[in-house]
Amino acid sequence: MTEKEQELHNRAYAEVKRHQQQVMADPYRQSFHLMPPVGLLNDPNGWIQWNGTYHMFYQWNPFAASHGAKFWGHYSSTDMVNWTEEPIALAPSEWFEKNGCYSGSAVDVNGQLTLMYTGNVKDEKGNRQSYQCVATSDDGVHFDKKGPVVDELPEGYTAHFRDPKVWQENGRWYMIIGAQTEDEQGRALLYQSEDFQTWTFTGPLAGAGIGQVDSFGYMWECPDMFSLEGKDILIVSPQGLEPEGMVYHNKYQAGYFIGEANLNDPVFHHGEFTELDRGFEFYAPQTTVDDRGRRIIVGWMGVPEQDEEDHPTIENQWVHCLTIPRELHLSNGRLLQKPVEELKQLRHTPVRFEQKEIHARTTQLDGIAGTTVELLFENLSTVGELFEWTFRGDARLIYNKQERIMTLERKHIKTRLMERRQCYVEQLHDVQIFMDSSSLEIFINGGEEVFTSRYFPDPSDQSITIRSSQPAAITVQKWDLDV
Repeated sequence: MTEKEQELHNRAYAEVKRHQQQVMADPYRQSFHLMPPVGLLNDPNGWIQWNGTYHMFYQWNPFAASHGAKFWGHYSSTDMVNWTEEPIALAPSEWFEKNGCYSGSAVDVNGQLTLMYTGNVKDEKGNRQSYQCVATSDDGVHFDKKGPVVDELPEGYTAHFRDPKVWQENGRWYMIIGAQTEDEQGRALLYQSEDFQTWTFTGPLAGAGIGQVDSFGYMWECPDMFSLEGKDILIVSPQGLEPEGMVYHNKYQAGYFIGEANLNDPVFHHGEFTELDRGFEFYAPQTTVDDRGRRIIVGWMGVPEQDEEDHPTIENQWVHCLTIPRELHLSNGRLLQKPVEELKQLRHTPVRFEQKEIHARTTQLDGIAGTTVELLFENLSTVGELFEWTFRGDARLIYNKQERIMTLERKHIKTRLMERRQCYVEQLHDVQIFMDSSSLEIFINGGEEVFTSRYFPDPSDQSITIRSSQPAAITVQKWDLDV
């Protein structure tokens, strides 16, 4: 470790210590989500299971609850439930990353845990340079920086060239990276390598002007390419989409294309873009495959430039968190997201109502309350024209059976006026909800649709109510959750 890097580590740890009591006393501090110990967290990075341990790195500014020169924070776990905070993995100490160790991924290369990330460099006029860099570790905790392995931009692209996701296939290394053309169009670019040292640009795989895509945002961030159940999936986070009907209402989006890819041409024949999440806060997700063959996704429960400065946790020196891990499946041309089964370890003090009749009168069932709970509502095909849930007086979920529309409403973080996100749900069967102190993750019909959102209710309000416009007999289960 260089002297400059040690200095940055020491400063960051000092910030953690200085604000620890204030951060931990915040009533909106989460119970089972990964958060920064202080400052700002954003993209999940380097998500991998290595030598039997899950490693989650994340973009981190330890010096303020706002964006700045990013570090890589680091958590590890053997079960995705109980997490250990590890030492800082990367700090922006070297010339090739002096303005931030930006997002990237992790792989095993010859037995070493190897990080590939973007080094961000800006001059005094704000002009940007981007380097794709490598760091390696023998123990999964302490990393040795090897410097840039891609230090030139491909012709026709700007320095908005970042977020490498690396994988190995048929003995060859591939890297997909987010990019912007000189005429400000978003694309995902593909590189190849035989030895992880020398990388060759093979061309754009998807984006503006390729295949059926015309113009689709001015930048694509955090691309992730993988195969799942016989199909090739490309996840991207495009910036610059305009709202259309019920979609694209957040500042920036995260979604996927499904198709067939030839990585050696390269070419990707794919269908339409589909948003991964219908809620207010979900961005820059990353996936990994574990030793059980599960494809597991985690996202940032935030969106850049979307009311970030108004989160009430900032006054307590921290902001943002990651989502729970979710297992991905493919069904009828769509990705399904299901909470990983390990999260059942959090459950205790179960409450169950079988064939409980719900009426138009707002109902608060005995034992169905709390701030950190899992809820499961089943047999919902019997509900009337309108069925409604309210969460701690601050958010509301409404299913309109006639219009086949699911709506999530919450009080705006700053104005406290109600705002909403919506999607079509043809038939409603079940709803699973993970509530933490300041978040909701709502899984519709086994993860066919998901609403992920932060919310900031009165800390003393633990109410959960339901209402049906016509009598309906449903099954309700609730568990308190505790790590």
